[in-house]
Amino acid sequence: MSSFAVSRPATPTAAIAVTVLLWASAFVAIRHVGGSVSPGALTLGRCVIGSLALGVLLLARRARGAGVPRPTRAHWPRLLVVGVLWFGVYNVALNAAERRVDAGTAAMLVNIGPVLIAVLAGVLLREGFPGRLVTGGLVALAGVVVIGTASGSHSVSLAGVALCVLAAVVYAVAVVAQKPLLADLPALEVTWIACTVGAVCCLPFGPDLVRDVRTAGISVLGWVAYLGLMPTAVAFTTWAYALARSTAGRLGASTYLVPPIAIVLGWVLLGERPAALALAGGAVCLVGVAIARRRPRVVASVEAPEPVGAR
Repeated sequence: MSSFAVSRPATPTAAIAVTVLLWASAFVAIRHVGGSVSPGALTLGRCVIGSLALGVLLLARRARGAGVPRPTRAHWPRLLVVGVLWFGVYNVALNAAERRVDAGTAAMLVNIGPVLIAVLAGVLLREGFPGRLVTGGLVALAGVVVIGTASGSHSVSLAGVALCVLAAVVYAVAVVAQKPLLADLPALEVTWIACTVGAVCCLPFGPDLVRDVRTAGISVLGWVAYLGLMPTAVAFTTWAYALARSTAGRLGASTYLVPPIAIVLGWVLLGERPAALALAGGAVCLVGVAIARRRPRVVASVEAPEPVGAR
C-alpha cells in the first residue's frame, strides 16, 4: 500500500479494514453534502482532490529514486475502464441515487455488486466458486436485505433503483478489470491514473462545481475535501493494495461490512438512531463476511512410521 503516512506496506487485512471504514464514512459524508453539491460536481471535486493528492505522492516517490513501473499500451484499455466506470459513472450514479431512494434501498441494490464480482471473477478470472465464498456472500447479502427492510421506505423511485443497479454493475466490471493490472503495476500508480481519468470524464460538470462551491459553506467544502482525500485517494489505494494480494471475489465480499459500519457512523456522527432490525442485519453481515473470508484448513500429511527393522 502506497499510503499517506506509512513507509512500509501494511498487511492486506489492515488495508481492506481501512478501505471499508473510509467507504462507510463516505455514505455519511454524501448524505451530509448531497443537498448542497450536485452529483456530478461532487464526483468531479472528489476526483480532482484525489488525483492531486495521489500525484504528489507519486512524484515524491520518483524524486526519492523509487522505481515506479510505467503502464504499457496493453494496460491502458483496462485503466480506462476502471477510471471511467468506477471513478466516473459509479460515483455520479450513486450520488444521484441517494437523492432519489432511501439509504436502505440503496444499500440493498448497490450491494448486489459483490455478488456480480464473485460471478465475473469466477468466470473471467478463473477464480472459481469456493463454497465458503458463496455461502458467506449469500449470508451477508441477506444481512443487507434485513438492513434495507429496517431502514427502507415504501415509496421507491424507479429512476433511483436504476441508478443503484447501474452503480453495482459498473463497480463489479471495474473491479474485475482492475485485478489483472495489479500484477504489473503498483496500487498507487493504478489508483492515480484511474482517478485522473475519472476527473477528466467529469470535466463537463465543472460549471456546476464552481457554482456549488460559491454557494456552499465552509463545512460542506470540508466534507468534499475529506471525500477526495480519504474515501477516494486513501481508500481506493488501500483497496488496490489488498486486491493485488487476494482474489476479487473474496475481497468483494468484505465490502458487505460497509452498510453496518455506515449505520454505526450515522448513529454516532449524525444522530441517526438505527432500528433494532438494522443492527440485527449488521450482525448477519458480519457473520457472512467471516464465512466468506475464512480460509480452508490445510491438513498436513503425516507420514506413516517406518516399520521396525525396515530399510
